[in-house]
Formats: sequence, C-alpha cells, structure tokens
Amino acid sequence: MLVGYARTSTADQEAGLAAQERDLTTVGCGRVFSEQISATATQRPKLVEALEFVREGDSLVVTKPDRLARSVADLLALIDGLTKRGVGLRVLSMGGAELDTNTPTGKLTLTMLGAVAEFERALMLERQREGIAAAKAAGKYQGRAPTVQKQAAEMLELRRQGVGPAEIARRLGVARSSVYRVLKGDVSDA
Repeated sequence: MLVGYARTSTADQEAGLAAQERDLTTVGCGRVFSEQISATATQRPKLVEALEFVREGDSLVVTKPDRLARSVADLLALIDGLTKRGVGLRVLSMGGAELDTNTPTGKLTLTMLGAVAEFERALMLERQREGIAAAKAAGKYQGRAPTVQKQAAEMLELRRQGVGPAEIARRLGVARSSVYRVLKGDVSDA
C-alpha cells in the first residue's frame, strides 16, 4: 500500500498542502496523513501516525524530502527505521524524477540531496543572521514587538478583578507562563 504524508509549515499555506495531497492521491496513495506544523516542532502527530500506520511491504510517499525531515540525520534515521520494518520511501518531486529508497541508487541520491538541502538552509540562516546584525548596527532593527508587555496592564487589571492566571492566559491568547511573569513583575523577558 502507498501511504502519503503531506506537510506545510504554517496554516496559511493551504494551497501548498492541497497540492501535496492531490499529488499523493494521484500516484495512488490509499491513505494520506496531512498536517500544518513546522518541521522544527518536537512532535509532528500526523507523521507519527503515518509511521505507525505503515506495514511491511508498504511505501511512505512524500512530495519532497523537506516535507518529511528536518536534517540529513533525521532523514537517514527515518529511512533506517522504515527499512528495518520493510517499508520503502518514495519522493515524488526530485527534478522530474522520482526516488525510491527500495533501490541503492535511490537511497544514495536522497541522502546526497538531503545533505545539499541542509547545507542550503544553514547558509540561508547565516545570511539572515548577518542581515539582522547589519540592521541592528544601522539602528533599523527592533526585533519582534513585545506583545506581553503591551498586555501587562490588562493582565494586572484582570487579576485585580479576581480572574485566575489560566483564565487570563486563555482570554488574552498568551502563555500562562507569560501571565505569571507579568504578575510577578518580571516582564522584561516575556
């Protein structure tokens, strides 16, 4: 059985997720697991579900390797785990060709492409850090707006009204820990 996994990093990438789901269904995936979550998230529930679902003789299918793994090490660990269970991995969008880890050439090619993608991401992050440093030096970078500091007065007022920290966090859409920092008077790092 072909089992698909589709992922986008954010909820506003609906079209990208729909395109992945379409491509996976087109190649014959009998089941497709989809989620909108960053690859850096500690848990990707639908990926875990897909990995638990696949059985010996199945193939896990993704449109691109970056939809599946965060790094080459992560990719190799996933491939190794699948291989030990007798499950293959197919990647559809590899410059017009499809890769299948059931073949030695496919496994080698995917490993090399994963290494290139990881290197490219590292370079992009390095350029981003350099750009931020230059903007800070020029006095043009202020960083993310301190949202919790902006809501501190409202948090304190709700607390004076007898509202508990968990309810304050829910009402204002902030982390409970941020509410506790404000109530304690330590909003500098919130």
